[in-house]
Formats: sequence, structure tokens, C-alpha cells
Amino acid sequence: MLLFLYGTLLDPRVLDRQAGQAGLHRRLRPARLRGQARLRLRGTPYPTLAPRPGAVTEGAVLRASPAAFRRLAAYEGAEYQLVPVRVETALGPCWARAWVAPYWRAGPEPWPE
Repeated sequence: MLLFLYGTLLDPRVLDRQAGQAGLHRRLRPARLRGQARLRLRGTPYPTLAPRPGAVTEGAVLRASPAAFRRLAAYEGAEYQLVPVRVETALGPCWARAWVAPYWRAGPEPWPE
């Protein structure tokens, strides 16, 4: 499964540790998501996405193994749903999935501050 990562999992140490796979971060490929802003999830230090015309969220795509995906899903927790997103990469646009909280949980401030 192709994942679009845009928050804490962009940190190589966090990604490798949470996925249980040393060096997994080397497989990240830059990607951008248009029309979505990265905002702080209310009451947490974590980000989520919310629709915003003209916004662009920089992130990365990653093809995760089933085992890594299960671990990353556990890390993301019940706050987030996996949703399809159309991202732009160096190889062209493609579909991926991103963990996103319900839109009403997004605060007004960008992440990180």
C-alpha cells in the first residue's frame, strides 16, 4: 500500500522505530498534496489534514510492507482514518492513502507552529 506521510512519520527515527524496520526511511519519496493544509489536531501535538483551497502540504510517499503497515496503523491510532489522496511525485500524480482525523478535529493553527 502506498502511504502519504506528512507529519511525525517524516522523521526517520520515528518512522523506522514505529514501523519496526531499520532503514525504512530511505524508501521515502517526496510528494505534495494540493488543496489540503497540515494543521494541528486539537488537543494534541500531532498534525492532521483539512481542506483549504490553495494549500499545499509537502510530505512523502512510502510503500509499506503489510507488517510495517500494521505497526504504523497502531501508531496512528483510532483518531485517524485512512483516506485516499491524489498526490504529486517526481514520477507524476498517483493515488496514495493518508491518515487523517475528522475535519472538525483540526485546529486553526498550522503544524508545526
